[in-house]
Amino acid sequence: MSTDEFWDDAERHLVRYGATFTPRIIESAAGAYVRDSTGAAILDFTSGQMSSILGHSHPDVVRTVIESVSTLDHLYSGMLSRPVVDLARRLTATLPEALSKVLLLTTGAESNEAALKMAKLATGRYEIVSFDRSWHGMTSGAASATFSAGRHGYGPPMPGNLTLPTPNAYRSPFRNADGSYDWEGELAYGFALIDQQSSGSLAACILEPILSSGGIIEPPVGYLRRLREMCVERGMLLILDEAQTGLGRTGDMYAFERDGVVPDILTLSKTLGAGLPVAAVVTSEEVERLCHDRGFLFFTTHVSDPLAASVALTVLDVIERDGLVERAALVGKVLEERLLHMKDRFDVVGDVRGRGLLRGLELVTDKASKAPADDLGRAVTAACLERGLHLNIVQLPGMGGVFRIAPPLTISEDDLHAGADILDASIAEVLTRGA
Repeated sequence: MSTDEFWDDAERHLVRYGATFTPRIIESAAGAYVRDSTGAAILDFTSGQMSSILGHSHPDVVRTVIESVSTLDHLYSGMLSRPVVDLARRLTATLPEALSKVLLLTTGAESNEAALKMAKLATGRYEIVSFDRSWHGMTSGAASATFSAGRHGYGPPMPGNLTLPTPNAYRSPFRNADGSYDWEGELAYGFALIDQQSSGSLAACILEPILSSGGIIEPPVGYLRRLREMCVERGMLLILDEAQTGLGRTGDMYAFERDGVVPDILTLSKTLGAGLPVAAVVTSEEVERLCHDRGFLFFTTHVSDPLAASVALTVLDVIERDGLVERAALVGKVLEERLLHMKDRFDVVGDVRGRGLLRGLELVTDKASKAPADDLGRAVTAACLERGLHLNIVQLPGMGGVFRIAPPLTISEDDLHAGADILDASIAEVLTRGA
């Protein structure tokens, strides 16, 4: 099939489900690179869909999939296999003691859906609080708690979904007298609004420790601890969605470790399967017991699948064996230095933020105005792809284009520098061309 025929068939037969497709036909992927139909190598700075923390086609994962598919891949939902129980034991061993119960699923939206249902059942309440730049999935409950996109045209979302202002230190209007970010005032203001809107049925707050689709927004130190206290004061559970931040991405095994805050429910997905569909909900014995006693039901076709469990076990093995948590912290510093150099060099680089190997670089028209630079972001994205680097840019109303930079934890420093070189050169090229 020719390239023209491929794109004709794609246009004729595929449902368009979001942004436009990248104008390349991808034929293979290995390590930190994907290759298109011309044989060109493209450095993958998004780890697929922010998931492939071990790189593409990692040999240990490939072996596990082959073995599991040939022996034990899928079972009736009421049957159990050794890999599922082994994973529950291994996964909880990486977490605080309170988080001891695991539900194995396949997607992030599914795990958040289950977590929200558990919170509602355990508390006997129905109101859910999330950030106004949140993204938690596309199923009904998760989508109702998602405010960054996808809310228009579908009719009413599930009742009881309320928002907190996203703690964006770069753009928040809440400022102390010296101009520094007043996150405590913003959080207090946000909960005061929640209290006014609530019908008295606050069940849970769900959030990402670092908002990814919201533009790599990292709450300041102390924020999560105070938010946790405010949830406890209201009898709410805290759900942390670590789909993208879990399993070493931020330089800690879990992003919440930095703040010393233990959630009531933790959801994992993307990174747990390292690019394959694996997700989990982890909670306490108390929450699990309450839900079970009240008839918790969450049968899915692929709940407790042995293939998913085997893959997740392998991912945990590789992370521990190869010291990838520590490596993400060290290599993440290298990436941070390169991005900060771009911030110093270019007036259009307004902010650099994030942790480990999850970083954001925000483009603006100039540092003084902080005005969004949507056209610039699109032009830099295209220039990077032409030079062999794939980047994802988040373009939300009121914000400049924010590059989400999340290469595999296994990326070499040479490839990391190569990607940073391309980004630097692409910004310079677009600015020169625009001038």
